Amino acid sequence: MNIRSVTCFINIDGLGAAAEAVRQAGHLAGEAKAALEAAGFPVQTTRLATQPLSHLPGEPLTLAAELWPRCADAGFEYLSLGPVLADQPDADLSRLDAIPDLIRATESVFAGVLLARRACTERSECSAGINLDAARRTARIVHEIAHSTELGFGNLRLAVLANVGPHAPFFPAAYHDGGPPAIAIATESADLAVAAFSQSGSLDEVRRRLTGAVEGAARCIVAVVEPLATQRGYRFPGLDFSLAPFPEEARSIGAAVERLGVERFGAPGTLFVASLLTECLRRARYPHCGFNGLMLPVLEDATLAARSREGLFSVNDLLLYSAVCGTGLDTVPLPGDVSVDELAGILLDVAALALRLDKPLTARLMPIPGARAGDLTNFDFEYFANGRVLDVKGFGSQGLFARGGWVDA
Repeated sequence: MNIRSVTCFINIDGLGAAAEAVRQAGHLAGEAKAALEAAGFPVQTTRLATQPLSHLPGEPLTLAAELWPRCADAGFEYLSLGPVLADQPDADLSRLDAIPDLIRATESVFAGVLLARRACTERSECSAGINLDAARRTARIVHEIAHSTELGFGNLRLAVLANVGPHAPFFPAAYHDGGPPAIAIATESADLAVAAFSQSGSLDEVRRRLTGAVEGAARCIVAVVEPLATQRGYRFPGLDFSLAPFPEEARSIGAAVERLGVERFGAPGTLFVASLLTECLRRARYPHCGFNGLMLPVLEDATLAARSREGLFSVNDLLLYSAVCGTGLDTVPLPGDVSVDELAGILLDVAALALRLDKPLTARLMPIPGARAGDLTNFDFEYFANGRVLDVKGFGSQGLFARGGWVDA
């Protein structure tokens, strides 16, 4: 099992003070990486996330240009400037306009938009809603980035968030809460599910086997990272043990589903296994942060990419699986001519699902210019397995957005 990311979270109050904060975070991330690898957990990347884009000082593009070299010098591979906060009816959406330029001008900087979030007070009074104007503006941004970056690849670094809190260590969802610095760990653990489900035994036996494997790995990771965080004065929110895949069969969540007994990922029974996999994580005892669910990134999983080529699942199927498992719609290849209104409708559906079920979900949609439904993708990227462009309905929900405004959920 690998570690996808050691992610540090800090505040950026100005570039002068930020230089020292970035340096210290880089030192901690380097220590954690070395200690984890010595314990037998290869670390793919170290990453840094700031407070939300809405709360950052100065002009975003200038900040990114000046902050990123400091991050690279400190040893970080990626930087998240967090989301524009669009989760309130009176939210300031002015920084949405900066996102396309931010993505186009950088190669290692991520951003997002928080469309909806459930907020609860100490008196257990909860409120939530969806900003339709922000959803449509965000869809327009996804469309613009798709048609102004090669193969629409820039959308890999943009996430639309719904009900996602701070300190999720997976990018592009990561952002800081503004408090003392923190460090969290994102795993790449689909191989644990492949191994557990490849053995014989009843469903209950394989579930207990996977839960035990997760708990065993988590204990080791916590024992390594938590003392380092304490020594450096960092909070340790915990682990996001989402069953993230890698584009090879031995580390494919789609392969795990099929090893358990579903003939092909996307066939009847897939929803059941998605729920069972997520339940294994829910039962496992370790400090949770982030999603802790089943990740189904179409282009980052060799089996999912292959089944997309066979036409075995749709965008709506992936939404259905999200109701019982993981992180929403991730690296989903779409036709280049998908409309802004249809993209906005998909984002609304993700947000509604996240709020209704009170769970974190994201959408990372990737329209590909010139591609039609059924075409094969042609990305030359080591973390992608090329799949089929998924079909869309060809209709949006323009009438909903014409009514506009804020809708309580």
